[in-house]
Amino acid sequence: MTKIKETSTNFANKKALVEECPELYASKLIGGQWSLAICSYLINGKLRFGELRKSLGNITERMLTLQLRKLEEDKIVTRTVFAEVPPRVEYELTEIGYQLKPVIVELDKWGTMHKASIDN
Repeated sequence: MTKIKETSTNFANKKALVEECPELYASKLIGGQWSLAICSYLINGKLRFGELRKSLGNITERMLTLQLRKLEEDKIVTRTVFAEVPPRVEYELTEIGYQLKPVIVELDKWGTMHKASIDN
């Protein structure tokens, strides 16, 4: 992932927008290609890493790991490690993560409607 220079005008503009606009702040948190998909699968409950990877299809292990770490850092997902052999790790939405459910449901409806309208 390419980072924007912190001294650039573009960086300053994006930072100001995110600070002033709650919609952009939320979009920044869950707007990535995989973040919303991960949250969509976790809405139904806890999943192990392998289950998530299978559900998401063609995501690489590295990308899934990076996305889960970012969601964990943003307090949207919790990671629970069980002291077993082999190690078992489960991911679950936090309380604030579960509050995304109505948003995800509405995005699903809108996406289905939009796709149908352009396919006709």
